[in-house]
Amino acid sequence: MTEPPEIKQKAVAEAGPSLAQIAGRVLNRPLLLHPDKADLILHVLQGRIGIEPLQAITPETNRFVGTYRRANGSIGSMRVENGVAILPIVGSLVNRGAWIGASSGLVSYEGIAAQLREAVADPEVRAILLDIDSSGGEATGMFATAKLVAAVNKTKPVVAFVNDVAASAAYGIASAASEIIVSPTSMVGSIGVVLTHLDRSGELEDRGVKPTLIHAGAHKVDGHPFGPLSDAVRADLQAEVIKIYDQFVDLVAEGRTGRISADAIRATDARTYLGADAIAQCLADRMASLDEVIAALSQPPSGASPQRKGGPMTQTPQNEAQQGDVSAISPADLQSAVEVTRAEAHTAGVTAGKAEATARIKSIMTAPETEGREAQALVLALETEMTAADAAKVLAASPKTASATSIADRAAQEAELGAETPADHRNRSERNAAGWSKAITQANARFN
Repeated sequence: MTEPPEIKQKAVAEAGPSLAQIAGRVLNRPLLLHPDKADLILHVLQGRIGIEPLQAITPETNRFVGTYRRANGSIGSMRVENGVAILPIVGSLVNRGAWIGASSGLVSYEGIAAQLREAVADPEVRAILLDIDSSGGEATGMFATAKLVAAVNKTKPVVAFVNDVAASAAYGIASAASEIIVSPTSMVGSIGVVLTHLDRSGELEDRGVKPTLIHAGAHKVDGHPFGPLSDAVRADLQAEVIKIYDQFVDLVAEGRTGRISADAIRATDARTYLGADAIAQCLADRMASLDEVIAALSQPPSGASPQRKGGPMTQTPQNEAQQGDVSAISPADLQSAVEVTRAEAHTAGVTAGKAEATARIKSIMTAPETEGREAQALVLALETEMTAADAAKVLAASPKTASATSIADRAAQEAELGAETPADHRNRSERNAAGWSKAITQANARFN
């Protein structure tokens, strides 16, 4: 009997990437990776030695905390404990792929972004905990992920818990959270960039192999492994590393604004720090255990009221004067006055709420970033209180919905040449209008 496609896909995912795939990701590419991790990877690739891991690290590391099942019966991609979504960032970081802390030891920026968007749209989630144990990984994709963390943090608090390493790219993601919490033995930092080149010419010579590179374009084979780097190629690669390093420093300084400056970050010279030393260097904020962090995030914000918006009502002197005369009003008249006032306040509140909600929803649904992401925009508009500006940032960082399942399908749906036709523009406008109409109908239903 033929196995179902989902079983085959699961088997492929569990098998993990091959050594050739890993080599393609780590050689001659700038990495935001702790040097010890880079050294281990190079030993595995160079000698192909067998290393038996003590234990495969997966998202189930915290299997005793929270549950994947939601109150409505659905199953989420991350555990939730008392309103706190626990998002694991465990293993080496790569840009693309379905890995989310898979047994291969890889976690993708794509997977992190998908979980962040899920947590924002989940009404059961009030806060997000980044549970980090990673030495870093690819530079490509980290910056967009950190920006998404910062955008989500404006709607729901995002806290990074280092359990037990947040180095390089992993620290870059953590720096965008509202707070970085460590244990006494947590290791953070390594704010730097590394690029590795392997010169295999001696190895090939011993084996009697002499490669010849035939190419067009002077820089087509820059960095090839069949000989040492020339001074010019080394200088080009160094310039690329410095450029990414500058961006990395600026990213951390922005995320840690008011706590550490760009100059202080550079002064660390990519060192790592443990526990209290990390706090002293302003690379972390405080110490706590995982249970303490979850317990704190599970509490409603101080001063919160049952109202959806606004703070607790304050009493004006006029109200106090009116309360002083209550004894002169009969109970029946007092009750009647209370009911009238309550009805008027409700009507005014509903009217104002509708106008405000309508304007916000319209801004989200008609934003340029919404095109191709209408379904997600609808969730952000109706199921969160995210501002239109923040929603635009989240949408911009999200992939557009695919309109076809294959290259042939997509080719059949596209015009061969030329700009967008009036009919194309009209169809897109009609789709946007339909989404806007649906949003208004659902919003009115909620307020009524």
